[in-house]
Order: sequence, then structure tokens, then C-alpha cells
Amino acid sequence: MATGKLRAWWAHRQGLDGSSHGSSAAEVLERTGWMRSVGGSAPYLGLFARAGLDRETVDADVARLAIHELPSARGCTYVLPSADFELGLTVGAAAPAGELAAAEKYLGVTQAEIEQLCVTVADLLDASDEPLGPPAIKDAAGAAVRNLGEAGRKRGTTTTLPLALGLLQARGDIRRVPVDGRLDRQRYGYVRWTPSPRGGLSDMDTARTELARRYFSWAAPASLRHFRWFSGFTAASAKKIAAELELVPLDGTDLLLPKELVDEFAAFTVPSEPSYALLAGIDGIHLLHREMSRLLADADVERPVPGGRAGETLGGQADPPSHVIVDRGRIAGLWEFDTEAGKIVHKFFGDEDAALRETIARTEEFVRDRLGDARSFSLDSPKSRASRVADLRLSPR
Repeated sequence: MATGKLRAWWAHRQGLDGSSHGSSAAEVLERTGWMRSVGGSAPYLGLFARAGLDRETVDADVARLAIHELPSARGCTYVLPSADFELGLTVGAAAPAGELAAAEKYLGVTQAEIEQLCVTVADLLDASDEPLGPPAIKDAAGAAVRNLGEAGRKRGTTTTLPLALGLLQARGDIRRVPVDGRLDRQRYGYVRWTPSPRGGLSDMDTARTELARRYFSWAAPASLRHFRWFSGFTAASAKKIAAELELVPLDGTDLLLPKELVDEFAAFTVPSEPSYALLAGIDGIHLLHREMSRLLADADVERPVPGGRAGETLGGQADPPSHVIVDRGRIAGLWEFDTEAGKIVHKFFGDEDAALRETIARTEEFVRDRLGDARSFSLDSPKSRASRVADLRLSPR
């Protein structure tokens, strides 16, 4: 199987070929997949590259619950369309349940104690006219929140409050609201979620199958290993679901494809013209499979990591060291945003053309004027990023 065709197909299914331009944020997420959010710019960059959506439009969609950031697959936070709120919460529910079980085992917490705290938190949010952050909830709840001492600190659970908040979110009883309405700040308050999005899915088996159906629509051809990375499901569960969906093996590979896409994939050809996009390093084009080498051309696998240790190559990385420039599914360069200069600093793996320069200029304007920065994650900052920016500037073409 030609890797170039696979890369271009993945980019096509990800809406990175212009086919999603003009779509709403919810439509993009339904078609191309949930977008990972870790307090960085990834959702904004992904929606801008695919559909040309500005930050204000995305923020308005968050405010009216057309899309929302929720704990979902593997308990990780993703931005989901409203059609998938219940599914995301259902498949992510094992994470807070597991945290509670660990607290019961190691910290002397009881289920009854946390359930009572859930009632207290829900009552506080019912009585509040505005979102309440964790410090405000803790203060108002008083003795209902218990400090878990040194043992809790060592396990990363200093009080019982996060356990209750996790359960309430998974149940769809409360939701997090960005303090300033933005997805790239990771500062939240909590409000009651009325009516709750939970209640329609009959059981976890149904939810797992629906997640797999969506995943292979977004990411196929993909292997069971890829799906397990995304979902956190066991090997036995993933294999059982794949059989139920009647996924078709791609000859000579371990990749699987929904049968309704087989003919379309067979007829697909790699576009002759470049199609550039500047994306976050955790964009779905990479993270749905998390196998970075498959997105690199053979000539780029042995490229040194900018600023990396001696012998460290791009092909040996689990994740991109910076944001990525993608062309028809291939990682064709790396980039960062220099806040002092208000400019994108980049390294492209080849000869630059007018289309690339225009894409960089358009994205640069979006980041500078609409986002203010292009953080990779919540703790990323101009100071912590300075060495990466310098490395890209100094890296040979």
C-alpha cells in the first residue's frame, strides 16, 4: 500500500483538503473527529484550517452548547459536537470511577462520602447565579470536603472535591464553563447541566460500538492498535467490536476500513497540487493514530529533531516536537509562534511556494489577531517556548 495515498486519504477524511470549508464547528467535529484540548490552541487551529472559523465563532458555539469540552475517551478532554455529548461522557466514565476506586483503596475514602459530597456540590451550583470554580465550591462546601493529607498529596488527590466533580461531570449533572469563554486558557467554573445529556444510551457495550463506528469513519484505514490507543479499550473488546462492525482488512496491512468506504478508497488518488495546513502537534491528523512516522516521507524520517540530542530523529518521536505544517497528510514542516515578533517561525522540509507562503501568512494573522498566541498546552508560554523558536530559526533547511 502506497503510504502517500494513505496520507492523502487521511487528510481528505480529516477535511484538510478544503472539503470542510464553510462548515460549522459541530459539522467539522462530527465528520473529522473530536479535537483534543489541553488548554492550548489545537481546537482553534484545527477548526480554522478545516473550515476557516474564527475564534469568536467557535467561542459562541461553546457558549450555546453546539460544541463543548468534555472528559471523554480514556477520560481525556476533547471538544465534541452536541450530537456526541452523551457518547463522550459514557465512554469516559470509567476514569472518574477508577479514581474513586483508588481513593477508596489507598486513602480511606468511601463511596457514601463522595455521593453525599456530590449532593452538596449540586445544591451549591443550583443556588448560584454564576459558575463556581473549585476554590469557591470548596469554601462553600466547608466540612463536606475532606483534606486527604500527605497520602493524598503523593497520589495527586489532595481533597475529596475532585472525586465528586469527576463523577458529576461523567453523569452529565454538571459541566465546566471556560472562565473567559475561551478553550485555550484552562480556567473553569462549574454549572449545573439541565437537562442532562445522559440517559439515552442503553449500556456501555452500545457506547463502545458507537465510538468505534465513529473512530473508523474519522481515522480509517486504522489498526486495532490505533483504535485501542484512542479509546483505551482492551484488546479483546476492540477485536469483538471490529467483528461486529464488519471492518474490511486492507491487503498486506493490519489496517481496517468500514465496508462502505472500500470502493471510495480504492478509487481515491493523491491530489497533484499541494494543500497546506498549519496545525497543532496534537491535531487529529496525528493523534487519532499517534504513529508519527506514518506521516513522514522517507526522506524526513532521519531528519534531526531541531534542538534535539545527537542522533535524535523525527522518525523516532512519538509526537511532533512543535506544531506541524501538513501537505496532503504529510508532515512537511514544523512551526511555532513568536509572540514578541508577532510572527510564525517555521522550518519547511523542501522548497517553499506561493501557496505555502499564503497559508503561513493567513494563519499568522489568525494567531496574532484572534488568538494572541498558539500555545501547545496549558503550561506552554513564550518563555518556555523560546528555545524551540530559536531551534527552528537555526535549523538548516
